[in-house]
Amino acid sequence: MAVPPRWLNCPRKGQLVAGNFLPFKTPLGPRYDDQVPEENRFQWPMLFAYVNGMGAKMGLVIDLTNTNRFYNKEQEVERNGVKHVKLQCRGHGETPNEEQTSAFVNLCANWTARNPTDLIGVHCTHGFNRTGFLIVAYLVEKHSWSVEAAVQAFTVARPPGMYKGHYLEELFRRYGDADDAPPAPPLPDWCTESDDLDDDGNPTQQPSNGMKGQRAGGTTYKPFMDGLVPGVDTVTDQPRLRNVQQKVQHMCGWHKQGFPGAQPVSMDRKNLSFLAQKPYKVSWKADGVRLMLLVDGPQQVYLVDRDNTVFHAPQLTFPRRKEPDKQICNTLLDGEMIIDKVAGKDRPRYLAYDIIKFEGQPVGECDFSRRLLCIRKEIEETRDSQAQAGALDKSREPFSVRHKPFWDITMSPKLLDGSFSSQVSHEVDGLIFQPAGPKDKYVGGRCDDILKWKPPTLNTVDFKLQIRREGGEGMLVQTKGFLYVGGFEQPIAQMKVTKDLKKYDGKIVECKFDGATKQWLFLRERTDKSFPNSYTTAVAVFESIQNPVTKEILFEFITRSRYQQHPPPGSMHPPPGSSHPPQSSLDSPRGQKRPLSQGDHLMPPPEKMPKR
Repeated sequence: MAVPPRWLNCPRKGQLVAGNFLPFKTPLGPRYDDQVPEENRFQWPMLFAYVNGMGAKMGLVIDLTNTNRFYNKEQEVERNGVKHVKLQCRGHGETPNEEQTSAFVNLCANWTARNPTDLIGVHCTHGFNRTGFLIVAYLVEKHSWSVEAAVQAFTVARPPGMYKGHYLEELFRRYGDADDAPPAPPLPDWCTESDDLDDDGNPTQQPSNGMKGQRAGGTTYKPFMDGLVPGVDTVTDQPRLRNVQQKVQHMCGWHKQGFPGAQPVSMDRKNLSFLAQKPYKVSWKADGVRLMLLVDGPQQVYLVDRDNTVFHAPQLTFPRRKEPDKQICNTLLDGEMIIDKVAGKDRPRYLAYDIIKFEGQPVGECDFSRRLLCIRKEIEETRDSQAQAGALDKSREPFSVRHKPFWDITMSPKLLDGSFSSQVSHEVDGLIFQPAGPKDKYVGGRCDDILKWKPPTLNTVDFKLQIRREGGEGMLVQTKGFLYVGGFEQPIAQMKVTKDLKKYDGKIVECKFDGATKQWLFLRERTDKSFPNSYTTAVAVFESIQNPVTKEILFEFITRSRYQQHPPPGSMHPPPGSSHPPQSSLDSPRGQKRPLSQGDHLMPPPEKMPKR
C-alpha cells in the first residue's frame, strides 16, 4: 500500500492541548520503510520516546483513520501498555457526525476520570482536521470552553490548526453561531497533493456511513426548492462549489464561514424606536426561500441559500442595458424565491430586494433607494425590454426575476389590510423595515437595523427536534420531544410527542408559541434549513412573543413618532389592485399548516434563560 498523500512532509506532532491531549499524524509501521526516506519516518517508538522524555505517560491512543493499514496496533501500540481505541471517521469532506463525536467525548471523559494524569494521544491521517474537530468538541462539551477558545488552543498547539473550512463551520454551527466561524487558514506548504483519495488510497466516493444526502462539510444535500423548480442543479463538484461560496463571501466583505447575507432581527418594544431615529422603507415579508443570486456571465448564474448550498441556473440570461449582446458579470443580488399560484399553476419568482455588487461596482455601499433603482433599471427593465424585442425567451428560464418594491413606512397599514394582502398569490407573514438613510449601506450577517415584524400569532422559532424516551426504575417511561437552538447545549423547551411528530426526529422544525395554552405548536419542517435558530435569535423572538408589538402599537408609533423627512421625487406608492391573485390573510393561521402537537414547557423568559 502507498504512503498516504501529503503525509511525507506533514509535521509529525503538535504540542499538548489543554494539558492532556497530544495530536499527531498517523505513524507508519516498518512495512512502509522502503517508501519513506529515513528523515521522513514517523513510527511509534519515536512518539513514545518523546512522551517519556516529557516525564509523562500516554495511556490511551484514539485512532480516527478509516483504515487499518498504517500500523499493527497489537505489536506497535498495545504491546507497550497503551490502550488503543479505533473510532473510524471517514474524513475527506465529512466532519465527524454527532454519534462519533459523542463516542469520542464520552470515551475521553471516562478515561480521564479513571486515569487523570494520563495523556490521550489522538491521530487521524495528518492529525489536523478530524483530530482537531473532536478535541475541540470535548473541550466545549466537558469543560465548558467556548468554541472560539477551544479552536484557538488547538491552532496554537498544532499550527495552522484545522485548515478545511467546513470543519470550522460545523463546529461553530454546533457549539456557537455559524456566522462567527473564522475563515480557514491558508493551506500549509506541505499540503500540495490532491485530496481525492481515502485512507485506503481509493478514490473518494459519496458518503457511505449513513450520511447519504450529505454534502462535504456536513451540509445537507438537497434539490433546489425541494424539486419544485426544474432546470436548476445543485452544485457538488469541487473546486466550483468552494469558488462560488468564496466569491459570494468576498463580494459581501464577509470574512467568516457560511452564508454572508444580511439577516434581519425581530421587532420588539425596544428596537421599534429605530423607526424614529432615521429613514426606513417597508415591504411585505414573503414566506419564501432566502437566496443570493450571483450573475457572472453567460451560463454562470448561481444561487446560494442560508445553508451555503450552491445551485446552478445556466438558462437564466442577464443582458447589459447598454450592450444587450453582452451579459452582466460580477453581480450579486439578494432576495427570496416564492411560488405564486397563477391560474392554478405554480409560478416560481425570484424577488430581488437588494444588490451588493453590479459589474464589480460596490453599489451595496450606496443608499437603499439607489440600490433599488439599480435593480429595476439594470436588471428587471433590461430583461423586460430584451424579451419584448424577442432577444430573450423567458419561457425557457426556470423562474422569473423581479424587483421587490419598498415604500415609505406610512404605507404599512395598506400593506396589511385586505386591499393589498389579498392580492399577492404567495404567503405573506409580516413586514420588513429596511433602513434607508444616506449612510445605510449593505451589511452582511446579523443586521440589528433591519427589522422584521410579524403578528404575535405568527412569531416562530426554528428548533432542532430530538425525541427521546426517559424514565428510571419503577417510573413510567415517557417519550419527550426536546427542542434545541444553536450555541446552547441543553434543550431550551419541550413538546409532547405524537405519532405524527415522530417522523421529524432530528429535523429542523418551525414552532409557534400558543399564549393561551402556554405550549409550543408544530407548524412545519424547515426543509430549507439544516440548522436551528441561534440562541441569540431565539431569545429575541421570545422577547417579541412575551412583549409583542401589535399591529395597533406599530401603526400608532409610525403615525406619531416616525422619522420625518420630505419624500424624494418619484417615491413609490403601494400598487393598485393589479399585483398577484389572492392567497392568504396575514392575521389568519398559515395556510394548510396545522399544529401536530402541543408543547408542555414554555421557553423561559430572557431574564431566566440559562446562560451559555
